[in-house]
Amino acid sequence: MVSFPDRSKVAILALLGLLSTTSAFYIPGLSPNVFHDGDRVPLYVNKIFSEKSPLPFAYADLPFVCPPPENAKKAWLNLGEVLRGDRISTSNYELIVGKDVKCQTLCTKQVVAEDAALAKDFIENEYFVEWIVDNMPGATRYGLGEDSTKRQRRYQAGFPLGKFKFGKHNINNHVTLRILYQRQGSEIPDGKLIVGFEVYPYSKRQADVCPDDGKSMDFQPVTAKDVDITYTYSVQWIEDKEITWSNRWNLYLVNTDVKIHWYSIINSTVIMLFLTGMVALIMMRTLKKDIALYNEEEMKDDQDDTTGWKLVHGDVFRTPKHSSLLCSILGSGVQVLAMTLTTVLFALIGVLNPSYRGGFVSFGLFLFVFAGAFAGYYSARLYKVFKGTSWTKNAILTATLVPGFLMSIVFLLNLFVWSQNSSNAIPFGTFFALVVMWFGISLPLNIVGAYFGQKKAMMEHPGRTNQIPRQIPEPVWYLQPRFTIPAGGLLPFAVIFMELFFILKSIWEDQYYYMFGFLSLVLIILLVTCIEMTIVIVYFQLCDEDYNWWWRSFFAPASSAVYIFVYSMVYFSRQLSIDHFVPGLLYFANSLMICVVYALLTGTTGFISTYWFIRKIYSAVKID
Repeated sequence: MVSFPDRSKVAILALLGLLSTTSAFYIPGLSPNVFHDGDRVPLYVNKIFSEKSPLPFAYADLPFVCPPPENAKKAWLNLGEVLRGDRISTSNYELIVGKDVKCQTLCTKQVVAEDAALAKDFIENEYFVEWIVDNMPGATRYGLGEDSTKRQRRYQAGFPLGKFKFGKHNINNHVTLRILYQRQGSEIPDGKLIVGFEVYPYSKRQADVCPDDGKSMDFQPVTAKDVDITYTYSVQWIEDKEITWSNRWNLYLVNTDVKIHWYSIINSTVIMLFLTGMVALIMMRTLKKDIALYNEEEMKDDQDDTTGWKLVHGDVFRTPKHSSLLCSILGSGVQVLAMTLTTVLFALIGVLNPSYRGGFVSFGLFLFVFAGAFAGYYSARLYKVFKGTSWTKNAILTATLVPGFLMSIVFLLNLFVWSQNSSNAIPFGTFFALVVMWFGISLPLNIVGAYFGQKKAMMEHPGRTNQIPRQIPEPVWYLQPRFTIPAGGLLPFAVIFMELFFILKSIWEDQYYYMFGFLSLVLIILLVTCIEMTIVIVYFQLCDEDYNWWWRSFFAPASSAVYIFVYSMVYFSRQLSIDHFVPGLLYFANSLMICVVYALLTGTTGFISTYWFIRKIYSAVKID
């Protein structure tokens, strides 16, 4: 077992404790809204969503609920909110600070049979409703813990549209809204900060019966028949001295056992240390011995009996097949790598958090677009190494190959989502904005980066490449590509598979993922594992006198994306209850795109590190 000095232990524990902090952060500069008695607080309606379907729907557009006011205003949405299906607008619900309301009638909606059947279908698929007050989603309250006397209060975002009970689909047509507030303090005696928004839904058929009175009442069923539904609401303002404005998001976030994340970190660290030991063994013993032998002049006649990685020094830097395609893919990989590291950094310091709805996706997309300069630069430098003749064509290919593939999938998916009238369908204006970002920003930045990349001096290789390629001997069975490439992705997948469950849960079950400290640690361990695994594979490949390492150094770590896609299939069958074609298509197409981006991230990391490793070892020996 590896032992650390006491000070090192304290430093490591302090760092990990900081990274695992679960307190809610807010965007720097964002101040709380201070309300006073008599102020009107807007209630925004957003969408309905379900764990059984990745298709959300705009609440204001539902034909069986009260219509929005004539002067309803649509909230400005960032790019991430639009892509996640948010459609936020004002409503007719009146919330006056300090004024309680009991069973106020909102409207009586005449619902035709077709719309009632739609409501029944939504209830059967367990759709939840998302409303927003002071940037906080309406929450369903529940207790966490086995002891009923010590159960901790927790929130689940949203509340059920209805429930299936007594063999009928009953719609929740009454809500009791509890607005929890905290007093501002002595500076502003009557100032109030909203610290909680709880929603208690009820289904009631009698319009004159109020659930707040505790009386028994009949449920309001919906069937494939015309029906009149009366919608009512109550408002209660309650001072809460336990929650503060700075930690009001904690009740939404603390819903998983932190120990599971620690087990994930320990599992990943053990795998990384195992690989580190292997790489250290190669570097400190085998490789050091090889270099010493090669550099002894008297051993020249016996080199054929030693390990064979030096024997391919005249071919190891030979230009691979489809070199322009490799440059373009690696350029996109550098773009993804820059985007990923920067986005995780912003999330780690608290800029990206649940209060910034859609911020993670928005930041990621903008960073990817502006990282096009890095893609063009690296692709052009590698293209120059391969003695390419047209750097502009290579830059255009880098800027269009991967983004074009992803945009084509998004466009085709959008056609199916449009057919379902889901709010997840990308509006024409947003799609046009994405195209403008692609061709108006990312493509020019790629070309600018490529211009500076091709102006740089070519990366030097130790030794010269032979004019006639060396014949590659028949490799042993376990060093053949069909074995080494799948093996190269196995350990990187093992590093992340435990944390992957929580990431998929946040994506497909509308839960907040906030463990960015753990995520950053797992990301670092993943990248280190990819580096070490690829170096080990390519080293043994070169020892077997096989110099075709360029593509294999990319595909070996990138193959873990295949394991992730298989894992997503298992997750689909065991965790989700999707049984319709379009939601299933949406799930697997998005999973495919995520795996492609992940493959670029890991494959490029493995390639860059292996390229550096090979240049280092061949520059350490004397080559005639």
